[in-house]
Amino acid sequence: MSLAPLARIPKAELHLHIEGTLEPELAFELAARNGITLPYADTEELRKAYLFADLQSFLDLYYSLMAVLVTEDDFEALADAYLARAAEQGVRHAEIFFDPQAHAARGVEMGTVVEGLHRALARSEARHGISTKLIMCFLRDRSAESAMETLEAAKPYLDRIVGIGLDSAEVGNPASKFREVYEAAGALGLRKVAHAGEEGDPSYVWEALDILGVERVDHGLRSLEDPELVTRLVRDRIPLTLCPLSNVRLRTIDMLEDHPLVKMMDAGLLCTVNSDDPSYFGGYVGDTFHAVHEALGIDHERVRELARNSFVASFLDGSAEDEALRARYIAEVEAYELDDISG
Repeated sequence: MSLAPLARIPKAELHLHIEGTLEPELAFELAARNGITLPYADTEELRKAYLFADLQSFLDLYYSLMAVLVTEDDFEALADAYLARAAEQGVRHAEIFFDPQAHAARGVEMGTVVEGLHRALARSEARHGISTKLIMCFLRDRSAESAMETLEAAKPYLDRIVGIGLDSAEVGNPASKFREVYEAAGALGLRKVAHAGEEGDPSYVWEALDILGVERVDHGLRSLEDPELVTRLVRDRIPLTLCPLSNVRLRTIDMLEDHPLVKMMDAGLLCTVNSDDPSYFGGYVGDTFHAVHEALGIDHERVRELARNSFVASFLDGSAEDEALRARYIAEVEAYELDDISG
């Protein structure tokens, strides 16, 4: 079934884990290429495993399936497959997360990951019509020392990495643990984002802002629980990269109809909608736009606002060329015909 026209409005995707785009078919293909036996009979059985009780049960499968990613060719194939799907979903710009520590733990070096991803990203505009940036994430359930070692390993590749992020299990792993590595990354000129307020309470968002100095908050789902935090986020125009389908699949919200996206927009928060780990969570970003439109009754102008916000919140501001590209994308959003589009 083709995607509804409304869902194909031009947009940026700002919260996307490239490892979370590994579809079962590609997982089996790469496993065969690398002589790896997966503990599933076929793609159908693997898809049935994509039912999670919580964030940790998702992470367990997420990390185990990474075993099929071994060579530069594998990472290139992974990124190229995502970009092809994203283009069909209206994505014009993507800022893509990757998790080098998870690969290093398997003996896969930083260079293998970055070079492989870069092969696909370097031709993305020509092949898929999507501009890209790459963000290296630290795993917050690993040590601060491991994060600093990862930053050091990334130094030869910083011409290909725009920023750093912080992901994985949130509760019990506050942002304050990573103060020094974020300071070091800032000194290198890297942009700063972090997951916060997904499962963790608003204090995790405060720490991301005040201790890490993030420019964007990934998720920020629980921000409405703290009116003072909302005031701060609105005042400073800190974007939130929300992932509604992810929230439902990981049980942080029972039903999509309960998602606070509309309330957050009403409060003046700079919200964006993203897919997070789309192969695991049942939809890419265009699918997510369609789902929130249907479940939350978001009208066409709110859809346009979300699309516009995605470019406003992007890191397309580092050069005159980037700013011109962002202006062009926003003009595409404004020109996109929504009034006569249903679904």
